[in-house]
Amino acid sequence: MREHLGFLKTSSAMVKVAAWIFLLLGVVGGIGILSGRVPNKTTLDGIMVLGFFVFFFFFLYIIAKIADLLIKIINEIKKE
Repeated sequence: MREHLGFLKTSSAMVKVAAWIFLLLGVVGGIGILSGRVPNKTTLDGIMVLGFFVFFFFFLYIIAKIADLLIKIINEIKKE
């Protein structure tokens, strides 16, 4: 398990960065749709885009937090 600590730390950081990027893109896209800059899209489409990307952000962020928790568990087992 100890040999996977580097991978877990790196993947956790990458997933957190990806989560924030998805949130940023979702907010920009949703606001663009809500403001009327995207033709043939309704307000409901903008709300759905915002909702989807916020859900995806929390999903990815929870995965990263689980990886952080695994790192802490492995470090605690390593101490014993």
